[in-house]
Amino acid sequence: MRNVSHAAPVLIFLAGFCLPAYSQQATTSPHPGPEASPGARGVKLAKEGHCKEALPLLKGPLKSAGSDLKREAGLAGVRCAMAIGEPDAAIDFLRVLRRDFPHDPEVLFVVVHAFSDLSSNAAQELARTAPNSYPALELNAESLEMQSKWDQAAQEYQKALAQDPNAPGIHFRLGRLLLSKPNPPADVVEQARKEFQAELRLDPANAGAEYVLGELARQDQNWADAIPHFSRASKLDPLFGDAFLGLGEALLADHKFSEAIPPLESATKLQPANPATHYNLATAYSRAGRKAEADKEFAIHRQMTQKGDAAQESQGNPSQSPN
Repeated sequence: MRNVSHAAPVLIFLAGFCLPAYSQQATTSPHPGPEASPGARGVKLAKEGHCKEALPLLKGPLKSAGSDLKREAGLAGVRCAMAIGEPDAAIDFLRVLRRDFPHDPEVLFVVVHAFSDLSSNAAQELARTAPNSYPALELNAESLEMQSKWDQAAQEYQKALAQDPNAPGIHFRLGRLLLSKPNPPADVVEQARKEFQAELRLDPANAGAEYVLGELARQDQNWADAIPHFSRASKLDPLFGDAFLGLGEALLADHKFSEAIPPLESATKLQPANPATHYNLATAYSRAGRKAEADKEFAIHRQMTQKGDAAQESQGNPSQSPN
């Protein structure tokens, strides 16, 4: 059987820093003090390595509000659930920790490694149970793509398509891969365009494919083609800020200034920290005769640009230590 356990090296790399787990000690049953609450007894049992006995007790404190015991029980619960192979229980503990302690450093550390271990376990299970399935081939291709092994990744994507010609997402990934390769052939854009078009025939709701087709048309200054692609991408995904920005830029370039304002206003709301959204919106306001609004957006863009320049200058010219 073909082994694709290497299919997610980043996940397995992260999993190499295994979530610190309480060891499963082969000792006699512990005897926590009877005066302790069930949650406190659960934490004590977990620390002593008795995770099976601890896990039911650790769920109780999760119902309380933001207490220290709740945090401690949640962390212990994640570690124990992962240690004894109960991923659903681990996810329940993680959900509570993320909700109630969103900025706690130790919680974030445990969350990172727990989800890494869960991902690694899922990849290994996929490799064990269905090594030649198109999802396994796709996962292997993604791994190769992350390693910049473009040709090998493309071969794996093609194998996945051979397994299931109607599998969604594969043509999109092939198109993306073609555009990512260094030193591409002269017809690479046309090859990629065909892949994105093939993806849309299989999955007309793929906003990413519509967006990239819009970008390719924009680079060719083909506004008649770019505008409908960006428009469809923004309708398919109302939170796709780049799609709204692309649509606004294409409409501006096509001298449709008033029409450019609504998508650029949406882009600015979705990406308020992106100077390009403010600049393009300011330009659209100005060309449409809305001077006061244009001045406001130009001022925001200017302020953001100055801050960015100052930050770059500060990084590029560190203060010298005295001799």
